[in-house]
Parts: sequence; C-alpha cells; structure tokens
Amino acid sequence: MTANTTKITPHFTIGELIASSTATRLHLANIPTPEALRRLLGTAEMLERVRSTLDAPVIITSGYRGPALNRAVGGVTSSDHMSGQAADIIAPRFGTPYQIAKTLAPLVSVLGIGQLILEGVKGKQWVHVSTRIPEKPSNRVITITDAGAQLGIQVLS
Repeated sequence: MTANTTKITPHFTIGELIASSTATRLHLANIPTPEALRRLLGTAEMLERVRSTLDAPVIITSGYRGPALNRAVGGVTSSDHMSGQAADIIAPRFGTPYQIAKTLAPLVSVLGIGQLILEGVKGKQWVHVSTRIPEKPSNRVITITDAGAQLGIQVLS
C-alpha cells in the first residue's frame, strides 16, 4: 500500500486530496508541503463530518493544489486549495450541488466549515468547502456563478 492509498481518515486518502487530472495531463508534481499536509488532515476530518451529515459518499473533484497547478486551473492566488484547507466536492447519491450546499449552509459552524461556496461556472457545478474562516463574515456562505458572487446559497440556472 502506498502513501497515496493509505486512509488518513475512515473514508479519505491523501491520494484523493491531491489527485488532479490537470496535473497529470500537464506533468505537474502536486506534492503538498509538510504544513499543507498537516492541514489536509484537518480538511479530511471536516469532509468526514460532511459525509456523515449527507449520509452519502463524497467525491473530491479538487483538493490540494500546488502553485503551478493552481495557476494551470485558473485558481486565485489566495486559494485555500494551495494551503491544503479546501476541497471541491460532489455527492451524487445525496443530490445536486445546490441540495448539498442548502443542507450544509445552516451547519457550517457545527461541521467546522470555514467557508461554503456553491459554484456554478462554465457549465459545471460543485461545492467548495474550506476549513479557513474568511475575514468578512458575509463571505462565509456564498454562491459564485459566471455572473459573479452572491451572498448565501442561490439557485443555479
């Protein structure tokens, strides 16, 4: 068993948290720093609470991103993905990203979610969860679409 397949929590591996098809395609190493690795454990623990709340498997579509990968995917330079504090998720057995976000929004503090973002951009939808609480409390639960950011969880068209 390699380190990437070893479970760091009951349902998540480090491999799931660092996997990236973009990194593979572009031959980018996506190896977390020791500090990011420590934070990834906290992110995985938060994801366990999310999984338990949803009572459904959670699929990580984007976890840790090193600087080169973050640039390649067009991530912001302040992205919590770069510090190991964020994951983009879906849970098809539970429901749509909108349904996931609506369920999690009132529970962010209980679940240890610092920021919850329902994202619907370029025809794709997912939920971004981070362990870091943003400086502005109003940015804690938001929706981001091609049209911009809105407070709270909004219906995606």
